[in-house]
Amino acid sequence: MRHRNFRLFFGGQSISLIGTWMTRIATAWLVYRLTKSPLLLGTVGFAGQIPTFLLAPIAGVIVDRIDRRKVLVWTQTLAMVQSLALAWLTLTHRITIPEVLVLSAMQGTINAFDMPGRQSFMVKMVEDRADLSNAIAINSSMVNTARLIGPSLAGLLIAATNEGWCFLVDGISYIAVIASLLMMRIRPDQEQRATTSMIVQLKEGWAYVAGFVPMRYILLLFALLSLMGWPFMVLMPIFAGQVLHGGAHTLGFLMGAVGVGSLISALSMVMRRSVRGLTRMIPIAAAVFGIGLICFGLSHFLWLSMLMMLVTGFGMMQGLTGSNTIIQTLVDEKMRGRVMSYYTMAFVGMAPFGSLLAGALAHAIGAPRTVIVSGIACILGSIWFTSRLTAIRKEMRPIYERLGIVPQRNPVEEVAES
Repeated sequence: MRHRNFRLFFGGQSISLIGTWMTRIATAWLVYRLTKSPLLLGTVGFAGQIPTFLLAPIAGVIVDRIDRRKVLVWTQTLAMVQSLALAWLTLTHRITIPEVLVLSAMQGTINAFDMPGRQSFMVKMVEDRADLSNAIAINSSMVNTARLIGPSLAGLLIAATNEGWCFLVDGISYIAVIASLLMMRIRPDQEQRATTSMIVQLKEGWAYVAGFVPMRYILLLFALLSLMGWPFMVLMPIFAGQVLHGGAHTLGFLMGAVGVGSLISALSMVMRRSVRGLTRMIPIAAAVFGIGLICFGLSHFLWLSMLMMLVTGFGMMQGLTGSNTIIQTLVDEKMRGRVMSYYTMAFVGMAPFGSLLAGALAHAIGAPRTVIVSGIACILGSIWFTSRLTAIRKEMRPIYERLGIVPQRNPVEEVAES
């Protein structure tokens, strides 16, 4: 927080992210209210995320070629337009499912550029690399504070009025983050200029990610979790309305519980002084995530479901923040935008297929069984990643030694834990 640019970012995003989470809950509840269909919930999730999968590699190249702050100003402005359009259509009672699909696809396109841009811009806001892991953890805390507040506010606002007011609040909230970006002081010599074509840069990015063992295995694990685990979010209205026999406020409570668990996880990461030990934490977090999902699928009581959502949120955020910190620490600066675009693909890009799969499975076997299957897949992914830890640490150690994170060791010594 001693970095002025990061303080501005923290202030603007803290406001905007609350609105973002209100829109996520309001969109899910709007689709559920209009259709009562788990398949359409999955379809809307697919439409909102498939553009990120398709465009993220290209977006990563663009982020590495131009001013990252300008990218973020444009993405935030377009996101504001999208939210205000959604608000106008809903408040005037003109909203239809095709319009929700189109606007969700628009948001997914924006996210394809915004997420790698925001992740790679972090290093420009926090010039001292030693503070980077702490900044990522603080950013996660901010996201999860919003995850806690936003759904709760959305549930209350939807119950009192309708979904349109949530979209309107979100649209207005973007003003704060746009203003914070414009107020930042970024040194011109920090900007990079490309010397090769976009095609060459695309190939370089893929070769770097595929050839670097720690990066490859971390991204593969999170692609699996994104495909099988994280789409439980799109089924939350089903659990709130049909399994727990509640309403919009029940959905808010469940999502708020996810936020509490995620916030506890993020705060625990803020207290860490080093990235050492995070590789061991990643598979443990994936297993906790899977166990939480299985128990949530078996629950028919609100208090127990909220407790399991807290456990799920903790495991989800512990793994996400740990993997982000490791990747941001290991990556070469010239490849940062492209690597973070593949991170975006793994984290968000696989989710559309997961949303469709979750919606189809829930339609066939029910939402509770679908979530149980998802949890089992996450635990299997954790076991697989654990079996690869030796190879991951072997390639990470020389970089950690160069950065001064771990002490230099003789080649004949056993590779210590990273």
